[in-house]
Amino acid sequence: MGKVVLDWETANNFITDAFVGYGVPREDAKICTDILLEADRRGIESHGCNRFKPIYIDRIVAGIQNPVTNFEIIKDEGATAVVDGHDGMGQVIGYKSMQMAIDKAKKYGIGMVVVRNSCHYGIAGYYATQAAKQGCISFNGTNARPSVAPTFGVEGMFGTNPFTIGVPTDEPFDFCFDCATSITQNGKIEYYARINEPVHPGTIIGLDGKPVEGDAGEALKKIRSGDAALVALGGIGEALGGYKGYGLALAVELLSSVLQDGNYGKALDGKDAQGNKAPYHLGHFFIAIDTNHFLGEDLCRKKAGEILRTIRASKKAPGAEQIFTAGEKEYNIWMERKPHGVPINESVQKEMNAVRDSLKLNYTFPWEK
Repeated sequence: MGKVVLDWETANNFITDAFVGYGVPREDAKICTDILLEADRRGIESHGCNRFKPIYIDRIVAGIQNPVTNFEIIKDEGATAVVDGHDGMGQVIGYKSMQMAIDKAKKYGIGMVVVRNSCHYGIAGYYATQAAKQGCISFNGTNARPSVAPTFGVEGMFGTNPFTIGVPTDEPFDFCFDCATSITQNGKIEYYARINEPVHPGTIIGLDGKPVEGDAGEALKKIRSGDAALVALGGIGEALGGYKGYGLALAVELLSSVLQDGNYGKALDGKDAQGNKAPYHLGHFFIAIDTNHFLGEDLCRKKAGEILRTIRASKKAPGAEQIFTAGEKEYNIWMERKPHGVPINESVQKEMNAVRDSLKLNYTFPWEK
């Protein structure tokens, strides 16, 4: 699909310089860049460079996201804290909040930080890995613009709401379970539209209760206009457990709003009363559990590794080459991409060119040679 590989150093330097060019302080820009590129390192292209301009740069330009992050601690009560991000850079808010939860866990055994008035914070798995590297088991999640329908509903009432779990192991990669509570997420539909891939059957429901299929760009417009909605994990109805995905999504919605007095549901659609663009005011939660307050990090890592290896060594289905555990495929992709760089599709190439030219940055990209 016209993809060209951009080396990691150039990608990192350019994106950091671009964020700085749009008003993000350099140290914050480095955090934003690291989290954005981590998605591409793991092969999650829907949340990497693919979202650099339309989700972050364009929102800064539109005035609905603040490049300078006012990270305000509203309440700090030992093992817990409430943060107001004042619509700053979601990655900065997420990174600082997760680290605060980790630091509290190191002191009290467990730490929890909840956030209101934030923006899109990138891949939730980044924060799970941040905690696992420091010997903590963690849980984190975020609400999002309403695009997913409840079971037996057809209206988008809550977001794709990832519920993410990280556990440190003795393997090269930690256990990192990071996925939306919907079958697919908006970023994937956006990505399919960019590469002209049709909607995957059974992932979107129309107002008539029937699956929406075909052109991803048209499906995305229907979701944005409220004429369609994404489907929760398990699919339409209850037959395959759609109520389970719905329940998980609603749990994330609650944890992302009730403890911090944050916005939820339709209030997260990025529009004001007149229909104009407005900040999203997202909520997050971060929970860290220090393994050294139990029987120790070494034992935890060893036992977790044993469990995962036992699972992977179990009997495979006919024709299956391998059983995977969460975080393994992403690690494998990183090993493949590490020597080369990030694949950039034609649409993102044009966006990077436009950002570079608008800021007059001195970069020449490989697709121009």
